[in-house]
Amino acid sequence: MRFGVIVFPGSNCDDDMVHMIGDVMGREVVKIWHKEKVLPAGFNPATDCVVLPGGFSYGDYVRAGAIAQFSPIMAAVKEFANAGGYVFGVCNGFQILCECGLLPGVLLRNEGLQFICSNVWIKPTTNNSPITADLDLNRAYKIPIAHAEGRFFADEKTLDELERNDQVIFRYCDPAGNVTPEANPNGALRNIAGICNANRNVFGLMPHPERAGEAVLANTDGYAMFESLIAATAAHV
Repeated sequence: MRFGVIVFPGSNCDDDMVHMIGDVMGREVVKIWHKEKVLPAGFNPATDCVVLPGGFSYGDYVRAGAIAQFSPIMAAVKEFANAGGYVFGVCNGFQILCECGLLPGVLLRNEGLQFICSNVWIKPTTNNSPITADLDLNRAYKIPIAHAEGRFFADEKTLDELERNDQVIFRYCDPAGNVTPEANPNGALRNIAGICNANRNVFGLMPHPERAGEAVLANTDGYAMFESLIAATAAHV
């Protein structure tokens, strides 16, 4: 089982992700430059996972993720996802997945029109996704955010479909797990912090679990998400 972390010009969380997967979780991980046209040799949708990390790909020009969707590697990522491979996007990675159509909706400017960097609380809403399969649905997880365009938006029809298909995987909440308007840091519709696709193999979230996976960081809530993902990938095999 291998992980591949895509590196775009402007990515700045790729090393955080590589460290979390490789050093903390002890899994094989490779960086993949955005100009590559194929995934590494032997990369298998049945056994491996592609990760799109956070950052500011192409300087967030036009709109976050709008240019990165056209990077050469994205054709291979789409083919990998369409073959059933796991694709995980965090922050800018989530934005790119929405821009390229692998996930529905879009991430817009924060409601307050300012960059936000802080710890927030998110609550898993389903166990029916690789990253939430082993999480406790009755507790809140403290995970950092760092974004200017994190406000999830979709039309009402799409939002209702996401709810109906159990594709909303995280919502912003307070420390007690209450999903309230006051706990929403960016104005995301229905407090949505993360979603998955209908086939449940592509998933993204705005908060950064890779920044909350070690005791030295005084927060290990993100560790559980990677544990769940690794277990699900093994079961996927």
